[in-house]
Amino acid sequence: MEQTMKKSGKIDMTTGPIMKKVLLFALPIILGNVLQQMYTTVDTLVIGKFCGDTSLAAVGTSAQPVEVLLCIFLGIGSGVSILISQFAGAGNREKMQKTCETAISFVYMCGIPLGIIGLFVTPLILRFMSVPDDAWSAAVSYTRIIFLGSLGNIGYNMNAGILRGLGDSRASLWFLVVSCIVNIVLDLVFVAGFGMDVTGAALSTSIAMYLSWLVSLLYIRKRFPDSCFTFLPKRFYREELKSIIGIGLPIGLNNSLYSLGHVALQTLVNSQGSVFMAGQAVAGRITGLSNVAITALSSAATTFSGQNYGAQNYDRLRAGYIKIPVISGLITLAAGLAMITVRMPILRCFSQDETVLMYASRYVVIMLLSQWFYAIFNGIICIVNGVGLIRYTTVVNILMLWAVRIPSAYLIATLFDGTFVMLCFPISFSFGMIMMIAYYVFSPKWKEIIRTGL
Repeated sequence: MEQTMKKSGKIDMTTGPIMKKVLLFALPIILGNVLQQMYTTVDTLVIGKFCGDTSLAAVGTSAQPVEVLLCIFLGIGSGVSILISQFAGAGNREKMQKTCETAISFVYMCGIPLGIIGLFVTPLILRFMSVPDDAWSAAVSYTRIIFLGSLGNIGYNMNAGILRGLGDSRASLWFLVVSCIVNIVLDLVFVAGFGMDVTGAALSTSIAMYLSWLVSLLYIRKRFPDSCFTFLPKRFYREELKSIIGIGLPIGLNNSLYSLGHVALQTLVNSQGSVFMAGQAVAGRITGLSNVAITALSSAATTFSGQNYGAQNYDRLRAGYIKIPVISGLITLAAGLAMITVRMPILRCFSQDETVLMYASRYVVIMLLSQWFYAIFNGIICIVNGVGLIRYTTVVNILMLWAVRIPSAYLIATLFDGTFVMLCFPISFSFGMIMMIAYYVFSPKWKEIIRTGL
């Protein structure tokens, strides 16, 4: 088993030291997230240097509507990951094959219509978003091409979810390496070389996603032949499709609601003026790094939970369901404290304006002192999601954003000082953590799973 695991890159979460397996699983995801942040920075530099501020505004505006829609399908990919991890843990090859075949069909059923519909609805969406006239043409062009790349984007993320469920997080890192290198090279060719402006940037992104999808298909077919993976849709199974949507759709809708909520919060930031906006943007370069580890450890928690639940390894689930979120919180707190001590030299790399730096420093300190709450909260949510119990976690996520974070942000801005609006994050993080700890303590269903399984 160990030899097979090393050969395929698969990590079996049902045996061995728990945190060693979790960290080995999380490390490639952390590296991949860092790589994505580096690519985003390079992409922004290329567009800013060769296209100008109007093109940057067009790209920034156009990314939001596509992100809201794609979040739904990324959530469905998470649903596939949970199911695959459970079937892998149980050794249920038939169910795994049926889920993979259904996922392939689902990618085409959603990706092709979304790309076509996007061509026609793009002007309506951008008009609703009040895109200014000087950025209109570039925004329409960019959004339409990104919509045409939806099939590759959905396909890649679905395959990445399947690989995570199988215990292989390393392969996705190499797919991202391929995608980022291709994207950067094509950016330089299309934008800098051919002068194609944002059209070239959109083509680069879409081509890179299609290539990543193709490479992931080839990899799964070679490394996991038991999955019977195919390039084209073969068939889908009603029961498996129902399970995928039942678990993945609430996660996807929750992700989309989060994207919409962040747009609402951005209006409060914008209302404080350009200096404050600049401070938040600069601070985001530091605070975003802490989310890299949280996301990776949360993905590992989902796979750990799903595999051990599927294998009916309840003793191991009991050993890890508290340990993983707590260690995730401690790692996040330690990293946050380290970043706080060196924040000013880093912030000065982005701005020399003392007011901007003051706002940025305040934001960094408040966020990094409280993100360990979010790490524990998210770790527990992913453990619970891994066994397929997504209803409570979805409700808590929605409440945390729409009933706590956004209202508290508006109260802070109205009654206190809008430049402290970031306090809404620790308030909502602590709420979410308390609610998920309460689920561990009081939920009869969770107690029954931990004791003997359902």
